[in-house]
Amino acid sequence: MADINIQWKKITRGLPKGKSYADDRIPTDEEIQKLLKYPDRRIKAIVYTMTSSGIRLGAWDYLRWGNIKPIEKEKMGIIAAKMIVYEAEDEEYFTFISKEAFLELNEWMRCRQKSGELIDENSWLMRDLWDTGALKDAKGLVTKPKKLASSGIKRLIERAIWAQGLRKKLENGKKRHPFSAIHSFRKWFKTRCEIAGMKPINVEKLLSHSIGISNSYYRPTENELLEDYLKVSDLLQIDKQSQLQNELHQYQELIFMY
Repeated sequence: MADINIQWKKITRGLPKGKSYADDRIPTDEEIQKLLKYPDRRIKAIVYTMTSSGIRLGAWDYLRWGNIKPIEKEKMGIIAAKMIVYEAEDEEYFTFISKEAFLELNEWMRCRQKSGELIDENSWLMRDLWDTGALKDAKGLVTKPKKLASSGIKRLIERAIWAQGLRKKLENGKKRHPFSAIHSFRKWFKTRCEIAGMKPINVEKLLSHSIGISNSYYRPTENELLEDYLKVSDLLQIDKQSQLQNELHQYQELIFMY
């Protein structure tokens, strides 16, 4: 204000540097499995989708059933699914979800259809719950779906975390819980992918992160990204028991072939 030239660069050299990242962790597999026991039909589809794709919370405001396309492989059936995120927006990109996530989403959509909702490509991926006592009523809530916005999904996850005993009141002096309610799923995805050996630059592509100057030059094909993703897809699966059953079934089929 006094038009005095101050050498801020020299002054700030002596100041301690603040951390540019949160001092938290990702949830353990056991914590996620405990979260999934929360009695809401939508919880598994939401968590499986977020942990296997790394999408941001805001993506739910745009996701429709038509944005999910299953990927099949000969003699293996469905192996994953492609997801279009922020369709028709400037930020549009694609990523993948696991077979586990797709099957859970598909079951959720079938449940809605069986209950009386008209399901098509424009149906919102997540909707409000309905009055099961009015399933046969043409005016029932099941026939008038309301999109479950990202704010609603955030509240649902937070309620589930508290209800399942995964979060307690902070002790005096602490400002953060061990892991964030929502963003931890995105961190979980990135951590699992890189631990399992997926190329870090491909992980960043599927997260829709900027990769610097490589944004202008790095152009992997969709199939190349998929092949890299499939290398880590088993590690992204939450239901380990189901995974073991599938592996046993594949092993039995292999033995039968020989």
